[in-house]
Amino acid sequence: MRASDDIAFEAAKAVVEHDPDDGAVSLTIPTAIPLASGFLWNQAMLVRVNCRGYARAQFLQPEPSAYSHGPVLEATTFEQPELGLYSQHPGRFVYVRDDDSGALFSLPYAPMRTAHDTFRFTVSDERIGWTIHHGSLTFEWQVRLASSDTVERWELHILNAGQRKRRLSVFPVFSIGYMSWMNQSAGFEPHLNAIIARSVPPYQHLRDHEAAMAAKSTTFLAASRTPDSYETVHAIFEGDGGLHAPDALSNDTLGCNEAAYESPIAAMQFRETLRPGATAALSFVFGPAGDDEDVARLVARYIRGGDTTDVGSAKRRPQAITAIQTPAASFDQFVTHWLPRQIDYHGTLNRLTTDPQTRNYLQDGLGQVFIAPERARAVILKTLAQQEPSGGLPDGILLTDDAELKYINQVPHTDHAVWLPILLNTYIDETGDHDILDVTVRCESHEASVFERTESALNALLDNLDDRSLSLIAQGDWCDPMNMVGHRGQGVSAWLSMATIYALKLWQDVLVATKRTTRAQHWQDAADRIQQAVKSHFWADRWFARGITDDGRRFGTEDDAEGQIFLNPQSWALMAGLVDGEERDAIISAVNDKLLTPFGPEMLAPPYTQFVDDIGRLTQKHPGYAENGSVYCHAAMFYVYGLYEQQQSDAAFDVLMRCLPGVRDQDPIARGQLPVFLPNYYRGAVDAFPRTAGRSSQLFNTGAVSWLYRIVIEQLFGLRGTSDGLIVAPQLPSQWSSASVTRHFRDAVVRVRYQRGGRVLRTFLNNELQENNQLTGLQPGKTYDVEVHVPEEKE
Repeated sequence: MRASDDIAFEAAKAVVEHDPDDGAVSLTIPTAIPLASGFLWNQAMLVRVNCRGYARAQFLQPEPSAYSHGPVLEATTFEQPELGLYSQHPGRFVYVRDDDSGALFSLPYAPMRTAHDTFRFTVSDERIGWTIHHGSLTFEWQVRLASSDTVERWELHILNAGQRKRRLSVFPVFSIGYMSWMNQSAGFEPHLNAIIARSVPPYQHLRDHEAAMAAKSTTFLAASRTPDSYETVHAIFEGDGGLHAPDALSNDTLGCNEAAYESPIAAMQFRETLRPGATAALSFVFGPAGDDEDVARLVARYIRGGDTTDVGSAKRRPQAITAIQTPAASFDQFVTHWLPRQIDYHGTLNRLTTDPQTRNYLQDGLGQVFIAPERARAVILKTLAQQEPSGGLPDGILLTDDAELKYINQVPHTDHAVWLPILLNTYIDETGDHDILDVTVRCESHEASVFERTESALNALLDNLDDRSLSLIAQGDWCDPMNMVGHRGQGVSAWLSMATIYALKLWQDVLVATKRTTRAQHWQDAADRIQQAVKSHFWADRWFARGITDDGRRFGTEDDAEGQIFLNPQSWALMAGLVDGEERDAIISAVNDKLLTPFGPEMLAPPYTQFVDDIGRLTQKHPGYAENGSVYCHAAMFYVYGLYEQQQSDAAFDVLMRCLPGVRDQDPIARGQLPVFLPNYYRGAVDAFPRTAGRSSQLFNTGAVSWLYRIVIEQLFGLRGTSDGLIVAPQLPSQWSSASVTRHFRDAVVRVRYQRGGRVLRTFLNNELQENNQLTGLQPGKTYDVEVHVPEEKE
């Protein structure tokens, strides 16, 4: 590590702290990582809270909707990466005024950007909050969610630790913003002790009237005490001073105005007189509601009734592995605490959409296999219930009766069916639920079993081959923006061809495990045919090309000035076992030389700097951003998986650790993110744009987490389920002399200790050597102690 890296690492340790007991992560300087944030969710809402007090909140009704808006009319779009902040970004702020001196400051940092004596922003399972010392005053400002209702629950605690009495005015200010161009207003309702902002959702067509009227279009802020004054007109509250110096706070009290077709704000004033050692507490509920009766119900439950129900935490969340102890403590914490939490979010809210992309839905289901297998089962059945008559799978899965396919789901892609056998194989291995293959699924007027529908989906993949036995790409495969490679019906994808081979091989494993081998040879013959075509048409001396365009141009080779090498074909060649020996080593060497960065492997290199019309909009993205050469964590996990499949354990673990936030040098300042989730990507183009390289997308929607969890369980610790039990085949890094992990498997608990020594892998259960390193006969409700002797050298 270079000296400059040492300095960066020490700086990171100074501002980011970990609580080993509950896994919480804290930031101590708000300017060090300005975009640092955490997120909370329940069954119907998602709230992201920034270290400076900014917030982004959405709830499902059933489509994603906002109740806290910006100051102008906002466009509706899917969650975007790298969203910046602005001075009037929605937030949850508290202004504090010393009524004796007139001094004014804000909590937690914005909008006044107050420099406090100490600052601590903490993200944990159930809550996000701050502990702040300002002079002799201590403030705790925190939020949690209800378990099901769409409300934010905020609490403010104040301590006067000084030697003199303090007279304060405390002004909690919650953004409501521009609600509707049709009708918006706000006022204070004394009987509810709440500011209520009402609006009429805008619509044009008469057919939309009923849905608009049924929508929750009210936002409210209720308090545990009656405020001394309030303000609901955003423009009056700000005046000419703006949010960083609101005109309204220069007066003794707020104006108690009602917003009449004006953008609302929810601002309250509470006078506090605190003697030395005295404390004060205020509670608030903020969120959307359908009408005044709905507000009354929520106020009665959470303010007057004092309901203490919280959103579920990782402590109560099922996990496949717990109690990890390795030489990499930060890795242990991320995997046991934050990773299953992010997987659970994906399974609970489906990325806050009602029409998840099929590939995302199935891969998010892959993570559910290990923490909530009943969810994974439901994902399989719901997907197959929407199978197309051709046997193919749609571009998106409709989760509600009135959901529609939107955005990218209106563009034809050809890869969705490959993810089905990957999920099915993992689900059956983990649960032993062979019976799922016999479940009858009705799709429109046709009924068929899961087994029959899966074979139909695989046949659709084979129907999508050209006369060379290569997979047609249409307007994209896993890589959405590769939309012009095959839009005329001729272009083919190396990656999809390889993924089809992999899917066919996994399906054969399912057939063998469930004793349905009569069709196995058919699928093997198809896989062999595609494999021969892939090797013939895509191998390019040192690595595999990415595809062949409609015009017959092969791309992703050294002949290209930009986009010479793509990561995915190399990863899936390793995963599908298409290479070994010299070809495998050449691929790994090429990835190391051309794609590997301190933050993980880039998607492609060199990134495109100008539009390439036979590849598509991928090449229009900024170099190093998203699919155009970022460290795309999902693709990086494919590569890690492929390395493990090739028994390259040290290389695999090295790449894995590069991708995790906060577990290596230069983190988390270089990435600009707290280590509480795995992001969609880190910026690439390390050579061209070193200043922005490694910057986190800040987007926690990613299929990478499911693959990462599977990698850790089945490959790193080598505890993979089979019909009969657990196969033990660890691939620990060579520098680890010992490790331990607790594996939860079919309601049994298996405590595994690894110790390096000897030349042969040996597994002992209750001191008895296990044949073939397999644990069989595990009973639900029982705990087993296992010793694994890991060889010093590979066998």
